[in-house]
Amino acid sequence: MTLQEAEVGSGYRVKGLSLPVELERRLEALGLIEGSQITVLRKKRKGAMIVTVRGTRFAVGYAISTHITVEKGAAYGA
Repeated sequence: MTLQEAEVGSGYRVKGLSLPVELERRLEALGLIEGSQITVLRKKRKGAMIVTVRGTRFAVGYAISTHITVEKGAAYGA
């Protein structure tokens, strides 16, 4: 499933990123790498979402979240 399909308040594990190299490197610098735990905190109507990765919150737009593959896992910090 993609990150965009994730439910608010649930924890997931990142399986992969299929984004342009520069954007993928930027997300990796923020800690969003394959195997990372990610928790969806909030989703907005137009697709933007706020997530937590390694204790840091950041916003991810629809165009990015549809290219991040995740699998259901424990919430971060649980």
